Amino acid sequence: MPNDPADDARRITMSRRGPLLVEGPVEIELEDGTTVSSDRFRVALCTCRRSRRYPWCDTSHRRKA
Repeated sequence: MPNDPADDARRITMSRRGPLLVEGPVEIELEDGTTVSSDRFRVALCTCRRSRRYPWCDTSHRRKA
């Protein structure tokens, strides 16, 4: 039986003022072509670009600008 694409789907949870929460493991290709990966069961991806650990969220979005 062929592999169902839904079996490989990742759940992504969005919140208005926070990171994207992605069920892992994940592999992310950055703008410069480099790849980062995580085998954690859930990762937080920064959407505000304030993180010192970008693309991973370090909760810098919580600080006032």
